[in-house]
Order: sequence, then structure tokens, then C-alpha cells
Amino acid sequence: MENKIEKENALIVIVCNKKNDNKERKTGEIERLCYSAGLNVVKDFYQNVKEFNRRTVIGSGKVDEIKNYISQCDEIIDVVIVDYQLTGSQMKNLADEFQTKVLDRVGLIIDIFAKGAKSKEARLQVKLAQDKYILPRLSQLQGTSGRFGSGGVGMRGPGETSLELNKRKLESEIDALKNQIEKIKQQRQSTRKERLNSALPKIALVGYTNSGKSSLLNYLVKENIYADDKFFATLDTTSRKMYLGDNNYAIITDTVGFISDLPHQLVDAFSSTLEEARDADLLLHVVDVSQNKEIDGKREYQINMKVTNDLLDELGATKNRIVVLNKNDLLQRPIILGDDEILISVKKQKGIDKLIDLIKMKLNIN
Repeated sequence: MENKIEKENALIVIVCNKKNDNKERKTGEIERLCYSAGLNVVKDFYQNVKEFNRRTVIGSGKVDEIKNYISQCDEIIDVVIVDYQLTGSQMKNLADEFQTKVLDRVGLIIDIFAKGAKSKEARLQVKLAQDKYILPRLSQLQGTSGRFGSGGVGMRGPGETSLELNKRKLESEIDALKNQIEKIKQQRQSTRKERLNSALPKIALVGYTNSGKSSLLNYLVKENIYADDKFFATLDTTSRKMYLGDNNYAIITDTVGFISDLPHQLVDAFSSTLEEARDADLLLHVVDVSQNKEIDGKREYQINMKVTNDLLDELGATKNRIVVLNKNDLLQRPIILGDDEILISVKKQKGIDKLIDLIKMKLNIN
């Protein structure tokens, strides 16, 4: 008999407060995050906030509107996702108002990472991020978790037992995790030194989450590494030897995907994997060019590119980059290519030979 996993029902609350916040983009992104977390989105709510309510972020009128909807909804609402970073007290106040579990954007992304962590290092990194997220919210979360169930989204993964810990134990656990990750990081650096000392050039795949990096890696190295049409489907750094023709090879590495407003806990936790981008001789910046809707005068894929470029600049990554515009088979209109930009489709296997030629040129391989 097949066991069917019941999805939790979620309401989404989109909060816009910045001048360049775009409702459509924010809604699409948080819905994809919910899909990646295995949630069934029942309804979206939206509020443009100029002055925040300190208790609940959103205004009392919007709180009442959501409460009324929950009480009258035919579906049981298991969780309310707020697309904003909440304090522990704000999370507790909203949970009290809605009488259901409340999770913010940061908690949702960490939960998705918890689902995707497979290797020992990734699991330790996610657990550290979860503990850092929970620590300042501990008393409030302890006050709500028992009433609304201890399972499901926000309560999964390697850090799921953290709510049972008191503050002192949690702080000790964070120190222990940092020590374990540091040891693994040193082992990784030894391995990286061997690669850096080798004659083979290093290539890193970077880009917005779900842009097709892992699929491109699979095609270039003729393997079947896990890839899925979800945000953060793969978290573990994967390095493979890639054949460039004429007895030439390179080491190509996939890295974790980026997203706008990536929680700093996760940037810190995955800094060791992102170092692969900084040390590379060449970056392949993979972009989902099918994200072609116009938002405030720019295409959505261009906004995603800027998010990635800003993070790469923070890391001090090399400027030797090729922008790989993937999924061109889904393009509805032609686009103008800039310098070092190339159109491909991994799915339709188009443009890959031209990409390899460009890689060889960038790496000065004849």
C-alpha cells in the first residue's frame, strides 16, 4: 500500500515596504518557496506597509481579515507564511491571533535547506543555521510550538529537536557545531589546495536557485547528479572532471543557488562551499532566461542576475565570468546578448558546443 504524504495548507502574507518591492515578483517567489517546502498554498494576502505595527508587522485590519478567512475557510489552515523577517514576539503574537503556526521567510528557507541537506557537512551547516535562527526566538517559539503541533514545515530536518533545548544548551550546541564545521572546512581546504595546485583549471557553476546549474553539470560531465525543478534542490558542493576536447580537462564545481534576501545565517553557514566560486578560474553564471516578465522596467531574469552578481562581489569572486542564459527554448521574444553572454538550452541540448568553445577561449585552451 502506498503511503500518501498529506501536504500542509498554507496562507501567504506578502509584505511590501521597500520602494523597489514588486508584488508580482515577491508573490511568485514565495509561492515557489512554499512549493519547494511541500506546502499547498490556499490563498495569498498582501499589504503595502509604510509604518510597521510593532506587535504584528501588518496592520490590525489585515490581521482581522486573515483571522476571519481562517475561521470561515473550508480548509484547515496549518501554517501562515509571512514573507518578511519576524522577531520572536511578532511570530508569537501572530500565532496567538491566527491560532495556528506562523513562519517567516527566513524560517521557510531554512526549512527547505533542512529537507535538502544530505551530506554530513550540509546537515551540520543547516543545523547551525536553524539554531542561530531559533536562539533569539527561543522563549516565544517554545510558547507556540506545543499548541500547534511539533511537526511539519519549520520543525523538520537536523535541527528539529532544538526547541526542546534551553538557551544554555542551545548556545553550547552552536559552539560544538561551529567546531565540527571548522574541522570539515579544514579537510575541504586541504582537498581544495590539491585541486588548486593541480594543472587543471577550475570552473564554478553559480546562479539564482532553480536556474538549471545541476542539469548543466550533468550534461557537461555525462553524469546523473540529482536535480529537480524546486528551489534549493541541491545543497552539497559537487566537483567533477570535465572533458574539453583534445585531451584537455577542467574541474567543474556546482554551488548552492542564490536567492534575494538570502538569510545571513545561511550565507555564513555555507561560506565554505561558496569559497569554490571565489577560487575558480572561471565562473559560469547560469540564468533562467525564460523568467522574462517585465518588472519595473527590467526583465525578471536581469533582477535575478543582479542578486547573484551582488553576492559574488561580496565574496570577492573572479570577474572572469560567462553568463549562460539557459532555457532559451522557453523564450517568447528575442533578447539582445551582452558581452560574454550565450544562449543555451540544456533540456533541448542546444548551444552547448558553443559554450564549451567559449569556456576554452576564456581559459586560454587552444
